[in-house]
Amino acid sequence: MGCNVDASPEGGSGLVSIGVPNMVKHSVSSVTRMLRRFLQPDAFRAPQFAAAALLLVYLLQCVWLVRVQTLHGRFPDSGQALRIYQGLEQWQSGAIAGTPESLRSEAATGVPSAGRSGHLRVRDGYDQDRSPLYYLVAAAPLLLRPAAWLPESLQPLLAATPYLFFGVMLGASLWYVARRLYGNPGGYIALALYCFSPAMIVNVAGAQSLGEMGAVWGAFGAVFTAIAVAHTLYAPREVVLWNWRRILLLGLSLGLGAGNQFSLGVLALVILPLMFWVAPVRPRAVLAIWTTAMAVAAVLLFAAYFFEPASFWQGMLHARWMDFEPAAFGVSVSYRNAVQTIFVNSPPLIFALPVALIAYRGWKRTRYFGNTAPLLIALLLLILALGAPNFPGQGFHLATLIFLFVFVSGVFADLLESQQSLLVTAGLCGLLGASAVWNLWQLWRI
Repeated sequence: MGCNVDASPEGGSGLVSIGVPNMVKHSVSSVTRMLRRFLQPDAFRAPQFAAAALLLVYLLQCVWLVRVQTLHGRFPDSGQALRIYQGLEQWQSGAIAGTPESLRSEAATGVPSAGRSGHLRVRDGYDQDRSPLYYLVAAAPLLLRPAAWLPESLQPLLAATPYLFFGVMLGASLWYVARRLYGNPGGYIALALYCFSPAMIVNVAGAQSLGEMGAVWGAFGAVFTAIAVAHTLYAPREVVLWNWRRILLLGLSLGLGAGNQFSLGVLALVILPLMFWVAPVRPRAVLAIWTTAMAVAAVLLFAAYFFEPASFWQGMLHARWMDFEPAAFGVSVSYRNAVQTIFVNSPPLIFALPVALIAYRGWKRTRYFGNTAPLLIALLLLILALGAPNFPGQGFHLATLIFLFVFVSGVFADLLESQQSLLVTAGLCGLLGASAVWNLWQLWRI
């Protein structure tokens, strides 16, 4: 029998066969090519690995903060304990979280009341700001693996699992959107701003965190999913059937945002004109998609009440969908606090945001939809934050920050293609590098 060597067309070592029929050789070659395509898909090339590495650094920072606060005895926080207690009670067929039956006194529950520290705003026994989804998410990890089964040192990490998940997924979503809009440079800039933002770490892993990263992820997803699904309407296809995945994702995003913070439900009204702006040629299709997504979000909220119509109806009636105090706009301290909150939560924006705004104002090339939309959404969320000075949450501020990351990354991606690209690259590397080193140093010192 002869020995034949079939050199691989992919540049590999070749397929060695001894008297193997050609049909078998071709089959093995086909399988080999399929495996190579599977093991080296587009999703795992250099940009994706770089983004994954940044997200891993982000996750490690969050886990480190959880560990340090556990060693210092800062867990559990009263607000976190109350969220978990009410969520577990509902999961175990008890009272619906955030209703009069669940919001009992400290003596009855044995859990310190978060209401005394301003974490809850209650009317007629109902949580005005959050649906039961907020509590169910907090308690889910302990339902799947009760804390009694774990060493005490690992219990805070288990309790933080939902927020670690939301934080990583929000970072991945931010990178994906920025990369699709502005290319690899925009994706890297946005993700670097996110991964080394003190706010994005503390609000995932901080002992005093109110657990609002799910709401922020939902808000971000709702806006950019709405834009994405509107873009598809230029193709002459069936509106709802063809887009059912995007419509489902849009509804889930709206439900996640509003379920964790009722007032973020205002984005349901914002995305409709945004979709009309993107796809003015098919207004009926836009309305059909929006209506279907709203129905999906309503079903998700109804499910959070375990499909109890009476509780759901009363929860919606007592929800504070709009928290607006006009008097707050006449107080200068509101603006100072908002500006301070943005820059403390992301120090690089002290330099990057003014430069981006100046470039946006003075350079026509930067004034296109991809930059304008996130800027407008950020301004709207900032106005809502200013108009709700007594709201005990941080959802508006965190969401504002995320959309500012998108805007800044878009403008700087444009600047990187200008004649001053070397200067911009050097400035960005220095700014983002210094921010990363400073953030890691502060975490180490805790």
